[in-house]
Amino acid sequence: MNSKNLPPTLPPTVLRPPLLGAALLLSGVAAATPVLPANGSTAVCQAPEAVQTPLRSTRQWTPRSSLRGGLVLDAEKLEAQLGKGLQALGDVRMRRGETVLRAPALNYDETRDEVRVPGQVELEHQGNSLRGKGLRLEIDKFLGELLEPTFRLALTGGSGTAERIDFLGEERLRASRTRYSSCPPAQGSQAPDWELHAQQLDFDLPANEGRAKGAVLHFLGTPILAAPEFSFPLTDERKSGWLPPHFTADNRSGIEVAVPYYFNLAPDRDLTLTPFVMTRRGFGADAELRALQPWGQGQLNLSLLPHDRVLGEKRWIWQAAGEANPWSSMRLKLQTESASDHEIWKDLRRRIDSPTPRLLVRDLHAEQTLDGWGLNGSLYARALGWQVLQTVDGGEPVTAPYQREPQVGMRLRSRAELPLLGGFLPAGQRPALEGGVELEFNRFSLPAAAAVGQDPGGQRVHALAHVALPVITTASWLVPKLSVNAAHYRTQQAMSDGRSSARRVIPSFSVDTGMVFERDTQLLGRSLLQTLEPRLLFVATPYRAQETLPQYDSAALDFNVESLYASNAFSGVDRVSDARQLSFGATSRWLNPVDGEEVLRLGLVQRYQFRPQRITADPGSVNRRFSDLLLAGAAHLSSRWWLDAALQVNPDTDRTERSVLRARYTADDFRTVSLAYRLKRQQSEQLDLAWQWPLTRQRGQGDCAGRWFGAGRVQYSLQDSRVTDSLLGVEYNAGCWVLRMGVERLSTGREQANTRFLVQLELVGLSRLGSNALSVLRENVPGYRPVAGPSGP
Repeated sequence: MNSKNLPPTLPPTVLRPPLLGAALLLSGVAAATPVLPANGSTAVCQAPEAVQTPLRSTRQWTPRSSLRGGLVLDAEKLEAQLGKGLQALGDVRMRRGETVLRAPALNYDETRDEVRVPGQVELEHQGNSLRGKGLRLEIDKFLGELLEPTFRLALTGGSGTAERIDFLGEERLRASRTRYSSCPPAQGSQAPDWELHAQQLDFDLPANEGRAKGAVLHFLGTPILAAPEFSFPLTDERKSGWLPPHFTADNRSGIEVAVPYYFNLAPDRDLTLTPFVMTRRGFGADAELRALQPWGQGQLNLSLLPHDRVLGEKRWIWQAAGEANPWSSMRLKLQTESASDHEIWKDLRRRIDSPTPRLLVRDLHAEQTLDGWGLNGSLYARALGWQVLQTVDGGEPVTAPYQREPQVGMRLRSRAELPLLGGFLPAGQRPALEGGVELEFNRFSLPAAAAVGQDPGGQRVHALAHVALPVITTASWLVPKLSVNAAHYRTQQAMSDGRSSARRVIPSFSVDTGMVFERDTQLLGRSLLQTLEPRLLFVATPYRAQETLPQYDSAALDFNVESLYASNAFSGVDRVSDARQLSFGATSRWLNPVDGEEVLRLGLVQRYQFRPQRITADPGSVNRRFSDLLLAGAAHLSSRWWLDAALQVNPDTDRTERSVLRARYTADDFRTVSLAYRLKRQQSEQLDLAWQWPLTRQRGQGDCAGRWFGAGRVQYSLQDSRVTDSLLGVEYNAGCWVLRMGVERLSTGREQANTRFLVQLELVGLSRLGSNALSVLRENVPGYRPVAGPSGP
């Protein structure tokens, strides 16, 4: 399950129509900071100038108590009666604190502290503006009404109209027959592309609540969403309410429509309940419960399909994740996921959080930190299990990893200074003897759906220890190190040599050293700093027979720079490669001396065996003296081009065994293309192409006439001559709304694939409706940028 760490306060996820911004504008009263659009951006196109006023804008809120003070009035003519009031005529400007009025004429009744404007009036507060044809306002109590107002919101760029606004106090108001949009009307049209209509809007700022009645969302003149009544928050604080509906479609479940409801249970807890319907499978629901406490946080997800019409049975997926710190040195962590059946990873794949959808983890971990007496480390205990989702249609079975039931251990590290060696080192260097030990017990077992033929498991006690004397300067390092790997096994069934119990102890000695040289140089007419970084690693490990021992958690390391400079060719504990070897290589970098940016990097690494190696990840390399040669490089020669490559070359055949070549072009105008070629000889050969590119030209700065973009990703297997995974999408940006459409194809087997259709309508300044196409594009297209927002075209 992907980790979803909760922030210090749970984020608001409830729908907040920008009409709430209108409330803040219309209030001219007090209160909350207007909420930004759902994506944190503003509309690309400029909204119509509903109100034009030269009066000074105020964007920062000042508490109401500090606003009460004198009345400032400017007019061509004033008629006043002491103690009763006054009449102002001719380009009247009135300011009370941070509220500004402008009108041809106004009457002020001092006995009631009331302003009346019989005709046109402009009101500005916090940079928001409105204009009406009649205003009555008791300034101190903020009671009154404004007729036929038009308004504009400074922070969202949206504007709208209302039939009437009633000011009901300092922090409450009501708007009748309101229309709002962040879209300007298209040329020759009277209405914007999208508009929200509401019969009545009530705003209660102290309660952080807005309530709409008779709300209908119109898009291109057509009602697409309606709600008889709903409420929403006025600030970034959370509030219960309906969220925007979303829908998707795929070839396995049909069309799916879901409407989430958000429950603000408490300041530290919330729940999102999402009923959904699938045209092929029936009704179901998703639930997400989150909690945040000073000592920890947690999350529980459940997806339930009470009766799948295709399979005729109940199906479900649930996940739980959490972390807790009962006290400062104790850490608890839970991550678990479970599903009802083996085929659910194909049918409801997007509801599975695991990055490997056929392996669902169940992991409970506790760790106590130790610190004192010159030592630091931890005591830990863990229970790790797996649910394996095998195929039922004859596909390749999954080799299940072993479960740890339980895993209990201790790790300690120490660092002690050795002043006696200081005379052999450069001035200022103080050598320190580093040491560490790990003691651990594991009971290994297989999950219920493990493939036939796997070893059923057993018990292992192991000890890993090392001592090192690192000598590090600003331009070099030397790290001699002595290590020991000891393990004792007891297996459930006899090993290949007939034993059910065995032990082994394997020592190892290594010396890691390297230097860094620098010089000023020129490259392509640029002044750069070049480095040369040679490195040597010598490893001496004796051979110990391990062929008959279990292999619970060991696997061959992937071939890369880190593995070539590793003292063991295997991960885990069960296998230790015998070695008398020297890894050698060098890296050269070209750096910008001003900011340290890497412009070019070239490197090579190889390993030499002084004697044949018997415990090796590749049985064919037992008698090879030289390992494969790794060549790697990366270039960022301009702000738009990135190149990198890695080649694994067999020195005996002079043939490339593996290669990765990548190139990416990214411009500032939503143009990005990336191409990758991956080869693993006799296993796979693949091309990976991803892009985002405008399909039509921009007509002018701020032009909202419309612009099309293409985006997608295609992975093609050259070995199988077929497309494995693909995503093809288009986006239409109208400035104040964006339409995204796409189709995603994910391979679920050599002859099977799940095809999903994506449609999302983003109304900038309001919300996103439909499937989460924006998230899919971000995850799949390197360098992708959303086309809506202040950075949009």
